[in-house]
Amino acid sequence: QVHLVESGGGLVQAGGSLRLSCTTSGQTFSSYVMGWFRQAPGQEREFVAAVTWRAGSTLYTDSVQGRFTISRDNAKNTMYLQMNSLKPEDTAVYYCAADDHALTRYPEEYDYWGQGTQVTVSS
Repeated sequence: QVHLVESGGGLVQAGGSLRLSCTTSGQTFSSYVMGWFRQAPGQEREFVAAVTWRAGSTLYTDSVQGRFTISRDNAKNTMYLQMNSLKPEDTAVYYCAADDHALTRYPEEYDYWGQGTQVTVSS
């Protein structure tokens, strides 16, 4: 059974930074892709970034490129999302997800999901 737990969300002013963590358990993730998605009220879930667990290859959505950095620590079974220069439009619930196929931005390709952590950016 795969279990994903997000942490690190909170309230921050525009221009500030937060680091989200996603801790994994219950499965060997060496062949997995891990992703971050977000969902704002009344909107569909949106891809943010993804990383391959083994090689560390990354993929970002355009709106966060250059501001957010996704990474993973294999020894700690933890994935991170460093978010800098935050904007009010980054406000959402952020979810981590795992997929045992290719690097992808499509949420339907991900098999496992965490419960989410709220990120609120004030203007």
